[in-house]
Amino acid sequence: MSLDPQPLAPALEAAAAAGRTVVRLDLSGVRGKAELMRRCGDALRLPEWVGGNWDALADALRDLSWLPGAGAGAGAGAGPGAGGWLLAVSQWRGYAGARPGEWETFVEVLEEAVGFWREPGPELVVVLADTGPGPVAGAPPRTPRLKRRRG
Repeated sequence: MSLDPQPLAPALEAAAAAGRTVVRLDLSGVRGKAELMRRCGDALRLPEWVGGNWDALADALRDLSWLPGAGAGAGAGAGPGAGGWLLAVSQWRGYAGARPGEWETFVEVLEEAVGFWREPGPELVVVLADTGPGPVAGAPPRTPRLKRRRG
């Protein structure tokens, strides 16, 4: 995963060419962790056991059997999800600006999931879609530092 914002169209084209299943996570209007978790739950169709905490989200992103397109055979190179997944996060700048500490933790969770799926495959790719300037014109959020997650 790159923290450098990227245009969404090329990422979607590359995902289609690689046979990835695309999941879009729109964060427009999100200003807190509870709403972020609801959006993640809706977009990713998270299982009911995923609560509103960072560790549960991290655990769910290491499983992915519940993710759309992750049917039987996904690990064997057949069917939807066999080419992996692309999580396209859009309209994220408002949340990143309003809650920089939460944003850093969210990015850390995503980076850990991407790292986890590098080895066993199929691969999870996360793109921060560059959809225009946020609350600070064109300024990316702070680079996250690894830390312990809280609740």
